[in-house]
Amino acid sequence: MQTVVCLDMEGVLVPEIWIAFADAVGVPELKRTTRDEPDYDKLMHYRLDILREHGLGLPQIQKTIEGIDPLPGAKEFLDKLRAKTNVVILSDTFEQFAKPLMKKLDWPTLFCNELEVAEDGTITDYHMRCEKSKLTTVRALQSCGFTTIAAGDSFNDLAMIEASRAGFLFRTTDAIRADYPQYPAFTEFDEFYDAIVAKL
Repeated sequence: MQTVVCLDMEGVLVPEIWIAFADAVGVPELKRTTRDEPDYDKLMHYRLDILREHGLGLPQIQKTIEGIDPLPGAKEFLDKLRAKTNVVILSDTFEQFAKPLMKKLDWPTLFCNELEVAEDGTITDYHMRCEKSKLTTVRALQSCGFTTIAAGDSFNDLAMIEASRAGFLFRTTDAIRADYPQYPAFTEFDEFYDAIVAKL
């Protein structure tokens, strides 16, 4: 049976985009991520309200993203893993954010979501690819005959990790690690790679 490794993007392969943007524009409220807020819809509406309040839009965010590089060792880790097995990145980020980062990672397969943007660059809404997108995608892959291994760092990764044959936490919070001790947790790419390959 073929295996697909499903990886989260932000916090695992690249820095958290919203944290980098919050630092760039000096709006600390935007540092809140899925590590802090399990309800993604609540989190995104919170973010959109703050963007409107400060007159910020997609062009400013994209300018920040241009300066973001993958985490040290992430590309090498991903290259090795893709040479060994199928890999899909499942992210709650958006097409309009992710492309420059995917280029720096040599264009791995990415499933993510999409922003609704006005002509002036204001982000007016967002659209999820499907409900519970990470879990739904893992289930769909399994229905096609694939075995899945999943890894991430945040609350929104836990469902796909729980649904997979093997699951891992990578550079997660102490709270998530404590609440989910059944999942091996790693901070270094070499150990993370070895743990995944051992489950193939």
